[in-house]
Amino acid sequence: MASTAADGISKLSINGDEWASSAPNLRSNLSLLSPQQVELAKILLEAGQSHLFQQWPQPGVDDNEKRAFFDQVAKLNSSYPGGLASYIKTARELLADSKAGKNPYDGFTPSVPSGENLTYGDESFVKFEEAGIREARKAAFVLVAGGLGERLGYNGIKVALPHETTTGTCFLQHYIESVLALQEASCKLSQGESPVDIPFIIMTSDDTHSRTAELLESNAYFGMKPTQVKLLKQEKVACLEDNDAHLAVDPHNKYRIQTKPHGHGDVHSLLYSSGLLKVWHAAGLRWVLFFQDTNGLLFKAIPASLGVSATKQYNVNSLAVPRKAKEAIGGITKLTHKDGRTMVINVEYNQLDPLLRASGHSDGDVNCETGYSPFPGNINQLIIEIGPYIEELQKTGGAIKEFVNPKYKDATKTAFKSSTRLECMMQDYPKTLPPSANVGFTVMDVWLAYAPVKNNPEDASKVPEGNPYHSATSGEMAIYKAHSLILRKVGVKVDDPIHQVFNGQEVEVWPRVVWKPKWAITFSDVKSKVSGSNSISQRSTMALKGRNIILEDLSLDGALVVDAVDNAKVKAGGSIDNKGWVIETVDYKDSSVGEEVRIRGFRFNKVEQLEKIYDEAGEFCLNP
Repeated sequence: MASTAADGISKLSINGDEWASSAPNLRSNLSLLSPQQVELAKILLEAGQSHLFQQWPQPGVDDNEKRAFFDQVAKLNSSYPGGLASYIKTARELLADSKAGKNPYDGFTPSVPSGENLTYGDESFVKFEEAGIREARKAAFVLVAGGLGERLGYNGIKVALPHETTTGTCFLQHYIESVLALQEASCKLSQGESPVDIPFIIMTSDDTHSRTAELLESNAYFGMKPTQVKLLKQEKVACLEDNDAHLAVDPHNKYRIQTKPHGHGDVHSLLYSSGLLKVWHAAGLRWVLFFQDTNGLLFKAIPASLGVSATKQYNVNSLAVPRKAKEAIGGITKLTHKDGRTMVINVEYNQLDPLLRASGHSDGDVNCETGYSPFPGNINQLIIEIGPYIEELQKTGGAIKEFVNPKYKDATKTAFKSSTRLECMMQDYPKTLPPSANVGFTVMDVWLAYAPVKNNPEDASKVPEGNPYHSATSGEMAIYKAHSLILRKVGVKVDDPIHQVFNGQEVEVWPRVVWKPKWAITFSDVKSKVSGSNSISQRSTMALKGRNIILEDLSLDGALVVDAVDNAKVKAGGSIDNKGWVIETVDYKDSSVGEEVRIRGFRFNKVEQLEKIYDEAGEFCLNP
């Protein structure tokens, strides 16, 4: 016999007096609810959330709003591993620990984990890159892109921002083109094996989902097959209004629970619940690579890092950069508990120093003989082996160890300034792994691997001297620096940079050199496409937009743009001298220019250039 709302009412009325006193307003409205909604009401009441119904009027008033409330509760309950009851229970425990000032690392001793430190372009690096290219066809890429660009002073989604303005290529296009370049290079090294389409997953949010889909569809997926791309939307979690984990009512609507983002750690539960991991594993894939939305240099580090994972057989590999002691970036740390448990995780910089001091290192986090802290800097890019990953997620459902960070009104820690919520971070996945897990790291130079864009111009200009700006200005200039230094590594004479100030940030301005990923995705690619004696002046701009462009005895003092179809082979050489592209300063408060320009503080005045387009097959020589 089918259950009815009346059955639910009887269940809720077992302890009549207690029920009547806890939520009489809800009880009078139960006849409006389906059996499933009655069960949700029961979950809330058993979790001490009767306050949510205190202002509910009698039936006949706002009935649709009441039903909509339970629609929201159903979504909150289904999208969290273990449901709302588990969320509230965990919240109470973490809030109690927070109020008591409990140290999450109490009983742990820090030490430096094992990992690989790479030097760009040397023999070891090249071997790891080749190994990584071979493995790329067995990988899936997951872009964590749930955020808007408001923090940057940009009203769109962050992945739609140009990652550099020489070509105007947005972050999402650059990422897709990089994956496609890896796919092609990997298939070439695996002759005799069938071609593959590398899966590309994007974690979105309510804020970004539709705009991300629109960006992909309006640009024909930037050359990737639509079947390769899948969007997984992250849901928000309920806010908490006090230390008892009472859910916060939306101040603008008594029939809504206030919600906030849960953090990028949700990517693990989304992948698990989607079933994609098992599909990939069955298809022979071995790796999942996670990366965040505005690091324009990342794919220069991925091939070698993937090679390290394969060679060292890491279950988890954290990409990292050298960090100065006490620098505001988390450190990859091995933690050993007094009961014998161990884990290799990111420890935030403000926790690492006191943790070291408490465990006998009187100087705390200090630089070693290399001039850097022995604890490498975490950049939130992970490579995880699929097999062990699936086994772990089957135990946890993808739930990641959470934390809570309430802002208290005063030292009594009894009231919050505003509602809080539980949060989780993608890089905390290793916290639940057994000691037998092989967890390591790969360190590369900052100039090669890390140039995130996350600060607006005003905040960036106020960072302490010597600290990175992490702005659209510094992010774009870092791309030019990386390309210039890579060309130097293969013998091109590239002039030194000059220093200029844009939006209050002093940056190095190198020649504006960019290339599409299909031109070169590895060091060996670059080396194979440069021959003879080449030089590039500091004021120069060069954009290479074809697969088969060879730089041979080129002397560039100005602007050069070469665009060639895949079956056109172009040798670019000779002396090119023109007025070039001039960098003009723009104030970020200047509303007469677009946001993409304002947040950088500069734009290009394309005074003169040599632009060559080769749209037919053949061999060509560009030699003015």
